[in-house]
Amino acid sequence: MKLVSWNVNGIRACVRKGFTDYFQKIDADIFCIQETKCQSGQIDLPFIGYQQYWNYAEKKGYSGTAVFTKKKPCTVFYNIENKETEPEGRIIVLEYETFYLVNAYTPNAKRELTRLPERLVWEDNMRRYLIHLDQQKPVIYCGDLNVAHLDIDVKNCKANMGNSGFTFEERNKMTELLASGFVDSFRYLYPDRPDCFSWFSYMPTVRERNIGWRIDYFIVSEKIKNKIQEAEIHSQILGSDHCPVVLHIDLPM
Repeated sequence: MKLVSWNVNGIRACVRKGFTDYFQKIDADIFCIQETKCQSGQIDLPFIGYQQYWNYAEKKGYSGTAVFTKKKPCTVFYNIENKETEPEGRIIVLEYETFYLVNAYTPNAKRELTRLPERLVWEDNMRRYLIHLDQQKPVIYCGDLNVAHLDIDVKNCKANMGNSGFTFEERNKMTELLASGFVDSFRYLYPDRPDCFSWFSYMPTVRERNIGWRIDYFIVSEKIKNKIQEAEIHSQILGSDHCPVVLHIDLPM
């Protein structure tokens, strides 16, 4: 099974920059996107052979997630802990016969860390929810998780210490999650591989010089880590400030 996750930073803009070509070429079984920045009826993506599920933010032009899947899931949720709504459209949960898929766009702590307390509550709630799901069947958790976990996941780690996405608190929450029975699929396969990034700022030439952060993930239940076949970052794909990340895993849908 092949899964893709991509923060498109506005699906309408990304479509104008080649999203459809990449989508069709990659031919994923499940394709998750974050930061769609659109409302219902603002875009039509008639991909033949895929079911589509969208979670729109109440605020126009903000946040939002979507999932395209070749197989119809058993159940779909648009928030965690059985809540019906999530005002920023940050979560879609798909239940399949053999696993749960959780597509998420984690809140940013903001430049002055004004949203850090809220972010930490989000992390605790998400960890509890993922553990709850994992007790029923394996979990694949993906998306823009807005944290670079290890020093190796940021090009200039010393200069970025304490910045949003690289605070001790945020990194520790990822450590806690992984210690709860989950693995970072990319670092599971490539624990020491440097200079692998999924996000680049819009500052001039940083992408060309590969000065970035790895903040987009596929996290999977530890019980299925031996099913991971490959984990990729498609850094050559433009269209957003993020790159698509890809998971190949030996699981039936």
